[in-house]
Amino acid sequence: MQEKQIEQAYELASQRYSTLGVQVDAAINKLASVAISLHCWQGDDVGGFENISDEIGGGLAVTGNYPGKARTPDELRSDLEKAYSLIPGRHRLNLHASYGEFNGPVDRDQIGPEHFQGWIDWAREQQISLDFNPTYFAHEKANDGFTLAHSDAGIRQFWVEHGIACRKIGAVMGAAQETACVTNFWVPDGYKDTPASRLRPRQWLAESLDTIFAENIDPQLNLDAVECKLFGLGSESYVVGSHEFYLGYAITRKKLLCLDAGHFHPTEVISDKLSSVLMYLPEILLHVSRGVRWDSDHVVTLTDEVQAIAQELVRGDFLGRVHIGLDFFDASINRVGAWVIGTRNVLKALLIAMLEPTGQLMQLEKEGDFTARLALMEELKSMPFGAIWDYYCLKAGVPVGMDWLNDVKQYEKDVLSFRSDSPVII
Repeated sequence: MQEKQIEQAYELASQRYSTLGVQVDAAINKLASVAISLHCWQGDDVGGFENISDEIGGGLAVTGNYPGKARTPDELRSDLEKAYSLIPGRHRLNLHASYGEFNGPVDRDQIGPEHFQGWIDWAREQQISLDFNPTYFAHEKANDGFTLAHSDAGIRQFWVEHGIACRKIGAVMGAAQETACVTNFWVPDGYKDTPASRLRPRQWLAESLDTIFAENIDPQLNLDAVECKLFGLGSESYVVGSHEFYLGYAITRKKLLCLDAGHFHPTEVISDKLSSVLMYLPEILLHVSRGVRWDSDHVVTLTDEVQAIAQELVRGDFLGRVHIGLDFFDASINRVGAWVIGTRNVLKALLIAMLEPTGQLMQLEKEGDFTARLALMEELKSMPFGAIWDYYCLKAGVPVGMDWLNDVKQYEKDVLSFRSDSPVII
C-alpha cells in the first residue's frame, strides 16, 4: 500500500474520530506503550529442550504437523525475531522452564539462572523483557496428573523445589532488565472423574505454594502469579486450582491472579471478571487466548470477547495494572504467522478501545440516557479504525495490512523449509 494513501486515509479517519472528541494521536501513543508478552511455546508446539518426554501431558494437546517448528533455542529465537519484526511496538517474551539450555540432563528441581543466561543475553540484545513459568507437565513425576497437590509428600517436595528455583530465575531475569519478570504458576492437578475429597488436594496445594513463596523476593525484580482453570484433558471433573481457590489465594497472599480467556466455561467471559478482581488485587496477569468449545488455545482472532477485554482494560484505566500475555499453540499453520496474527489482533482490539469516546459514554450512562449510549456504542463499530491501524504500523516500521504475510512466506522458504521433522540433538 502506498505511504501517501495510508497517510491520506489516516487524516480522513482522524477527522471522523475528532467529531466524537477522540484524540487519535494520543490513542496511538498510548498503544505504543503497551507491551504484550509473546509465549515461546507457540514456536515448537510446547516441546521445550529437555528431551525428557515425548508427551506434553498436563491436559495439554497440540494438533497439526505444519513443517518448520523450532528444534533448538537458536531456531526458536530466530523465529521470534522474525515475529517481533512484523508486530508494531516493543514487546516481551514469556518463557517456560523447559526451554532452558541444558548441557546434559538437568532435572526440574536443579535448574538455575545459568541455564537461561543465553535467553537473558538475547533479550538484552533485542531490547525486550522476559517473563517466566515453572513447567509442571511433561515429566515422569507429573504422569498421574498431580504435582504440587500430589498425595505423595516426596513428589510434592520435588515440585516445590522446582517452584523455588523458578522464582530465583525470575528474579535474575528481572535484575537484567528494566521491568520485573512475571513468574506465573499453573499446575495441571485434577481428577478425570468425581473425587471423594475436593478439600484435601487444595490444602496440599496451598501448603506447597506457601512453601514456594516463603522467601521474600523484591517485587521490582519478580512478581508471582497464580493461574486458575475450570477443567482440562484428564481433569474434566475436578481441577484443584479453580478460579475460587486462586482468587482467594491471590488476595490473602498478595499475589497476581492470572485470568486466561480459555480457562472458563465456553459461555463464561473474563471481560466481566476484570473489574471485579481488580477491586481487590492491585495487579493481575491476563492470558489472551481463544478456546473453541473447550480450552483448546486457538490463535487469538478479533472476536467480540477480545474486544470486550480490551474495552474493560481501557475504560477502567487498568492497563498499568494488568500484565498482558498470550497463550495459544497451533501446529496446523505457520507458527511465526500464528504469533503475528494473534499479537496484532490483541493490539487492534486495544486500539479500537482507545479510539472510543469513553468519557462521553460514561456521561450518557450517568445521565441515564441508555438509548444514546447504545446508539453510540453501535456507531463506533463502523468507524474507520483500520486506517488508524495502518498508519500506526507504517510509523512503527512494520508491514501494513497483509504485507507481513509475504515476509513470513519468504522466511518459510528461506529458513523453515530446511528444518526436518527430526529434532536436533544439542
